[in-house]
Amino acid sequence: AGMRFFLQYVGCFFAFFSAGFLIISTWTDCWMVNADDSLEVSTKCRGLWWECVTNVFDGIQTCDEYDSIYAEHPVKLVLTRAMMITADILAGFGFLFLVLGLDCVKFLPDEPLIKLRICLVSGVMLLLAGLPGITGSVWYAVDVYMERSSLVFHNVFLGIQYKFGWSCWLGMAGSLGCFLSGSLLTCCMYLFRETSSGRFHPAYSLRKGYSSAATIVTNVHLPSSQTATAKMYAVDTRV
Repeated sequence: AGMRFFLQYVGCFFAFFSAGFLIISTWTDCWMVNADDSLEVSTKCRGLWWECVTNVFDGIQTCDEYDSIYAEHPVKLVLTRAMMITADILAGFGFLFLVLGLDCVKFLPDEPLIKLRICLVSGVMLLLAGLPGITGSVWYAVDVYMERSSLVFHNVFLGIQYKFGWSCWLGMAGSLGCFLSGSLLTCCMYLFRETSSGRFHPAYSLRKGYSSAATIVTNVHLPSSQTATAKMYAVDTRV
């Protein structure tokens, strides 16, 4: 039981930070750094929704939002958006389900097996969240690398520096955290399912057996007691 509680809390810890990392990476603007600046007078970060330019001397930042989501965008941008939003939703719901499944939370306190199944469902959702998250993050990073390599190969704009931004790294970290948390809650928690079943059901059956036995004993002795008393009253009446 102690190991099962420990796994729940460790999984909750990773799920919380993983979901936070995924959400932050999706809605921040630093997936690609210094996309087209060779003068090194400003730092440019390009994200999924807008791009910002920061002057390295005075720190003034200017951001430009992309066109409407209905406008034409590169396939890389559209698919990365879709995968990261999907990962955010799955990771968020996975964390909420995990909170409800914790033994310290007073939700269905008399149904330990249901709470254990909630933890298993949470683990599956976190595993599913890690798949689009890592796919979108790695795909974006590989595309940045290929674009930079293509420019270097053709000797075009050699002063350009293509780097992965911290938003991209957060997306990867959050996805790996979802995989780790989901693995703890599915594979490891599954091993304790039999223990949990044996811990709660036999005790309940034993209590139920004792109650049934007590009822039978009472029902067996009660009529005999009533019969002896009735006979005594009958004898007294005849006397």
